[in-house]
Amino acid sequence: MKWMGTYLLGYIIVLGGITAALWKLGITESVGSTWMAIGIAVAVGVGIMISVSSSGEKKVLEIDERR
Repeated sequence: MKWMGTYLLGYIIVLGGITAALWKLGITESVGSTWMAIGIAVAVGVGIMISVSSSGEKKVLEIDERR
């Protein structure tokens, strides 16, 4: 689970950098704040899905019952 958190933190930092670059270029002025919030929420959701899907090896445990 620690790798998933690290991946998600890095993804959020990248999103922050992209948002800052768009702000500095003046692109965010032409896009409404509501659409920016929606875009960031979707991007964070995609990051969560990617980090969960690549969070580790999936194993099936088999338990033998001997009575």
